[in-house]
Amino acid sequence: MSDDYDLVIRSRRAVLPYGERPAAIGVRDGRIAAIEDVDAALPAAAEVDLGDIALLPGLVDTHVHINEPGRTEWEGFATATRAAAAGGVTTLVDMPLNSLPPTTTVDALRVKQEAARGNVLVDVGFWGGAIPGNVPDLAPLHEAGVFGFKCFTSDSGVPEFPPLSPAEQHEAFSAIAALDGLVIVHAEDPQALTEPAAGDYGSFLASRPPSAERSAIEQVIRLVEQTGVRAHILHLSAADALEPLAKAQTRGLRISAETCPHYLTLAAEDVPDSTSTAYKCCPPIRDTGNREELWRGLADGVISCVVTDHSPCTPDLKEGDFATAWGGVSSLQLGLSAVWTAARARGHSLSSVIGWMAEAPAALAGLNHRKGRIALGHDADLVAFAADEPHVVDPAALHHRNPVTPYAGRALVGLVQATWLRGEVIDDTPRGTLLHR
Repeated sequence: MSDDYDLVIRSRRAVLPYGERPAAIGVRDGRIAAIEDVDAALPAAAEVDLGDIALLPGLVDTHVHINEPGRTEWEGFATATRAAAAGGVTTLVDMPLNSLPPTTTVDALRVKQEAARGNVLVDVGFWGGAIPGNVPDLAPLHEAGVFGFKCFTSDSGVPEFPPLSPAEQHEAFSAIAALDGLVIVHAEDPQALTEPAAGDYGSFLASRPPSAERSAIEQVIRLVEQTGVRAHILHLSAADALEPLAKAQTRGLRISAETCPHYLTLAAEDVPDSTSTAYKCCPPIRDTGNREELWRGLADGVISCVVTDHSPCTPDLKEGDFATAWGGVSSLQLGLSAVWTAARARGHSLSSVIGWMAEAPAALAGLNHRKGRIALGHDADLVAFAADEPHVVDPAALHHRNPVTPYAGRALVGLVQATWLRGEVIDDTPRGTLLHR
């Protein structure tokens, strides 16, 4: 067999599993086939020399709401995956809502897969949903290849995806444990939530206090103990919940947590007024002190993943004030730059950011044998990232369907210059594949 490579990419700042160093990456048949010194002689059909531009593994975003079919006017596979590629994301896992039908049966999964097939620029997998009454559907969904099961402990915001009561949680968690599956939980205690007293951000924030997250997470921890299920807490916003999570992890319970770019980079104090509803999400963006505690939770390893919770909608649903507008932040294209800007200001390395945004999410989804690292045999999903390049967020340059973002006008550092999927530059050709667990 010829020793030639299809592609060689050289960078003096390659982010490898053991840190940054100059390296040349050889790609053959879509996989990483060589990792050598940056000046090594590697004959190839094509070569790219990035110089001092960083070479990263493609990010893995396990928390994305694509909404197609059913609410494709909110977002769709073509637009979401174009935004993902522009932000350095080469693999994403789609949430089981807010599409219609929700992914709570195998038939609904097939509908979603058909909508995605031939329309994705990056690789896409799917979460299943656990809702009241669908325990008999969990094993078939597991066998059909979903990566795990999402549930809510409080209102999801859409009627077709109701929350699980504590008794229903126990039943579903037990069924998922029997599959050795993964349950991912939107954890807010409905008993601690109230209606906002007014339409301003302060009233909205008070209506979803940190205690709502903490008490729901403590309930999930108890269920992990009782059932043995593997559980993951979604979009952790309240730093007050880090203590019970850390204690559970120290005791060896199989529970992990993620947070999101907006919780790490924005703060309640940033919200200008009651009409700035691009900032609205559930759970909410909290104050600066809380944000810094989340960074400590990342540094300590209590939080393992940073993923976007990209949750777009049409602009009209963001009209009004914080009492009435749809809750969701769209940041699929901006997550890497936003997190890197904040991380480097706090002394964190680019390697740490890749650990949080590529390696750990790949491990969560069971894709770490082929995704999330620049390693021999892994998919050649790669990103050229100008880590020192400043830019200002222009919503008109965003690729997701409805470019509403709280980052508009914000100065960030780090810009994706090119993204490769299995060794091919991502352009407008849909080369993405549909992934199975």
